[in-house]
Amino acid sequence: MNELDAAGITGPALRSAYAECRRINAHHGRTFFLATRLLPARARPSAHALYGFARMADELVDNPSPGTDPAVALDKVSGLVDEVYGGGEPAGPVLAALADTVRRHGIERGLVDAFLHSMRMDLTITEYATYAELAEYVHGSASVIGLQMLPVFGTVVPLADAAPSAAALGEAFQLTNFLRDIGEDLDRGRLYLPTEELAAFGADRALLVESRRRRVPDARVRRALAVAVSRNRAVYRRAEAGIPLLRPESRPCVRTAITLYEGILDEIEALDYDVLNRRAVVGKGRRLAVALPELVRLRLGIFRGCGPTLRS
Repeated sequence: MNELDAAGITGPALRSAYAECRRINAHHGRTFFLATRLLPARARPSAHALYGFARMADELVDNPSPGTDPAVALDKVSGLVDEVYGGGEPAGPVLAALADTVRRHGIERGLVDAFLHSMRMDLTITEYATYAELAEYVHGSASVIGLQMLPVFGTVVPLADAAPSAAALGEAFQLTNFLRDIGEDLDRGRLYLPTEELAAFGADRALLVESRRRRVPDARVRRALAVAVSRNRAVYRRAEAGIPLLRPESRPCVRTAITLYEGILDEIEALDYDVLNRRAVVGKGRRLAVALPELVRLRLGIFRGCGPTLRS
């Protein structure tokens, strides 16, 4: 069954809006998009809409159009979010799909505002001294995404009980992004690995920039990254603890997303932490090897650790 039909999305304009979000997700977020194939069909459009909005705002900051001011663009988005939560019909497919998703799932305004706040932080803050300082940014840029997704996934416990693990899920993914994209972020003038953590290994921003320029790995950087990877894995364990709290039909999606995204850490280790000039990616073959068994179980109506079959 078409996922838009399964979700009860019938209006041509709204169907087109959700289709655009699906396209954005498929193009920019291949790992997450693959994981959404394991959600019930009725839940997929909302997942795509939330991804589409986050990606749109992130692109305004990271890749602004020539001659545009990212701060002004974010202010405009904030105004459109006012329309979303005021019951209006904002212009543009991504905001239209977001408005429908917000109403369907009762997504709290504060979660969207916190995300936009972190996007604004990227315009003025270029580094953080400690993980405690970084926490505010990570909460808004990532943890709230996990919290936004929680009512889409559905839970077998009150949402508040599942919230810590959902927040950890977003945090884990974001910490992995920081490690994978460290070189690209440096090129944008940003450093997300806390400087005090780097200093403990005799490393700093200047060393990272020089190592990237010369394309020569540095042992001090490798040691710092190894500790960061270990820290990241501990966050994944906190996120995994929340999988049994989700509705059974959503668990394969989250389990697969964790496996695939944590697989980036495996690739970083395989590169011996040489990620300043080499991008750690999980290859298509491995992605399919992880996702296909879950897809087979989906088709058979079999889920690990639960009895109900999928209905969508």
